[in-house]
Amino acid sequence: MRSVAFNLSSPKSTELVLLGVVWCFIFPYNSKQDQSQQCKLIPGSMTLPVLEKKGDIILGGLFSLHDMVVEPSLSFTSSPPPEQCTRFNFRTFRWMQTMIFAIEEINRDGKLLPNITLGYRIYDSCSTPHQALKAAMELVGSERSSEVEGETQSKGTCRGTIPVSYFSSCACLSDKKSFLLFKNYVDALVQLVMHFGWTWVGVIAGDDAYGLGGANIFADEVRKLGACVALHEVIPKNRAQTTISSIVSKIRSSGARVILVFAVEQDAAALFDEVLREGLTGIQWLASEAWSTAAILSTPKKHHHILQGSMGFAIRRAHIPGLQEFLLHLHPSSPDALGDPFLIPFWEEVFQCRLGVQAEGQEHNIEGKPPCSGAEDLGSVTNIYSDVSQLRISYNVYKAVYAIVHALKAMRSCVKGNGSICPPSTRKAIRPNFPICCHDCVVCTAGEISNQTDAIECVRCLSEFWSNAERTACIPKQVEFLSYSSTMGITLMAISLIGSFCTCVVAFIFSCHRATPIVKANNSELSFLLLFSLTLCFLCSLTFIGRPTEWSCMLRHTAFGITFVLCISCVLGKTIVVLMAFRSTLPGINVIKWFGPAQQKAIITFCTLVQVIICAVWLVVAPPTPHQLMPRKSIILLCSEGSPVAFALVLSYIGLLACLCLVLAFLARKLPDNFNEARLIAFSMLIFCAVWIAFVPAYIKVFAILASSYGLLGCIFAPKCYIILLRPEKNTWKHLMSKSATDKF
Repeated sequence: MRSVAFNLSSPKSTELVLLGVVWCFIFPYNSKQDQSQQCKLIPGSMTLPVLEKKGDIILGGLFSLHDMVVEPSLSFTSSPPPEQCTRFNFRTFRWMQTMIFAIEEINRDGKLLPNITLGYRIYDSCSTPHQALKAAMELVGSERSSEVEGETQSKGTCRGTIPVSYFSSCACLSDKKSFLLFKNYVDALVQLVMHFGWTWVGVIAGDDAYGLGGANIFADEVRKLGACVALHEVIPKNRAQTTISSIVSKIRSSGARVILVFAVEQDAAALFDEVLREGLTGIQWLASEAWSTAAILSTPKKHHHILQGSMGFAIRRAHIPGLQEFLLHLHPSSPDALGDPFLIPFWEEVFQCRLGVQAEGQEHNIEGKPPCSGAEDLGSVTNIYSDVSQLRISYNVYKAVYAIVHALKAMRSCVKGNGSICPPSTRKAIRPNFPICCHDCVVCTAGEISNQTDAIECVRCLSEFWSNAERTACIPKQVEFLSYSSTMGITLMAISLIGSFCTCVVAFIFSCHRATPIVKANNSELSFLLLFSLTLCFLCSLTFIGRPTEWSCMLRHTAFGITFVLCISCVLGKTIVVLMAFRSTLPGINVIKWFGPAQQKAIITFCTLVQVIICAVWLVVAPPTPHQLMPRKSIILLCSEGSPVAFALVLSYIGLLACLCLVLAFLARKLPDNFNEARLIAFSMLIFCAVWIAFVPAYIKVFAILASSYGLLGCIFAPKCYIILLRPEKNTWKHLMSKSATDKF
């Protein structure tokens, strides 16, 4: 038999701390296991009256069915006086019957827990911590002892408790690390004091965790509001009349007209008995929720006139269909009454009589009571037991039973990995200020996975991997580079090939018209060499497309560096030729002989050789190599420069030659010549410098290569091709040497 014991008790005394759910599981028994670690009940050590009904799952309950009276001890050296349970509480008895009603209703319906019967074990805590502790231990130990006696192959091992309460507002239970969802009503009472502007109040507490804790919090909070606590007294658990009389006297002498009684119903009743006896009136009583709807207020008895106008907060009431009929159906002769140790005291207290048949082991004070026939009708008596117009705590008991049953149903239908605690792709996250069993299922962040149920933490993928959309597996990151099949790669390749083709077309045009003045006047050899270098510049941009490798990385950086130096060296040679040609026509200056074809080739060779040396050293010392950038979801392949210094020298050398060309072309821009290339070279160098300044810092070298190559091709050769093809009349020596034509051009 599987057993689950649920301790449900009034939270209005110290036994509140014992509220909870005790789980006893069946585990395979190990004969070598340390017997000291097993839960044991010593036979005969605890024998308390119990109302029980067998079932597949047992729900246990603790209810304060009696008040406790402790006879005062006359000696400090004597043993503690015995506790006596007296004054049967009809209200709490209704709570107990509501628990039984809910269990029988669930068993009768059979839908929540099919093929499972609920049973119960109910004890009387007698409003004392000691009695509640004994009852709780017997509630736990009874299951253990029954299993020890009946099981030979397995034994039950008691496990921890989960707090479940139907009526709990004790401040001691507000610690969510140990207890769940316990409501504190003190704040509402403080707000009530603030609302009416009361500044001189008194506080009286019951001598238990509920009363002391609540009263202390209330006193601290009202002081923060500027109110004064005129007195702060405690009702002893033995409810000695002398002590309570002293409390009443202090109330009278304090002058406080607003008194909060933060105590259980029994303690409050003892206080008001003494208040009535001493004739204390004119007090505005504030009631804690423990007695705000109790019999001393709802029943017109002796306390009624002194409690008129009392204020307090109550738990929300509700209607439970069928409960009143169930309560009135209770009878000593019914089959359910057999073995009920609480029914006879209840019956005799209701009808103020004694039954002829006493329950075994029960002793009752029957002096002065007429005998009971057993045929009495509960419907003929009006009391708080049968009054269902104010079902507050009873409804909480009803809901508590159903909450437990729904939890059991969820446990039975729970499938591993589906529903409760956490599926793959999530991890457990403990809620702050909650018990460790309370957690949220947090989805793993991007780049982390969880491929098992109830994972404590997510696992981060390796740098080359990334989490899939479900966060359950690490998959290789997508490798990204400028490929020939990508849109950008196809576009750049087309632009590069078109540029190379255009350069070849220009070279073909110049070759076909190499005897014309415009080609000869602009140094045809340098023009063809410049066109060749421009073709290489267009083609070297193709090395920046495709998957980076060691060879492609070395080729792309050195190729563009050398080809551009060759290109700019040709432009520099043309600029020097133009400048020196016109300077040599001045009287007394003959420097053209120093800048003939051989010297021009030497300049180009020397300038290019410097760049070749820089690139050679670069490749030997720290060559460019493939490199991986790893952002969140991809791996970007590119080429690192290897040596930043060498890369800077290559770019700086290209920039130096370009600036030198720009300066010389600027100086020769106004020289007389219809086909003066200085202006075109100056303009092309401006474009070149602007493009490289814009793109190189952003590491978009391929765009800089193509843009500057097109700039040189367009600025230097497009005007010549226009004259050669469309304006051949200007391609004559006469037009070339014409002064007026020079001005117009």
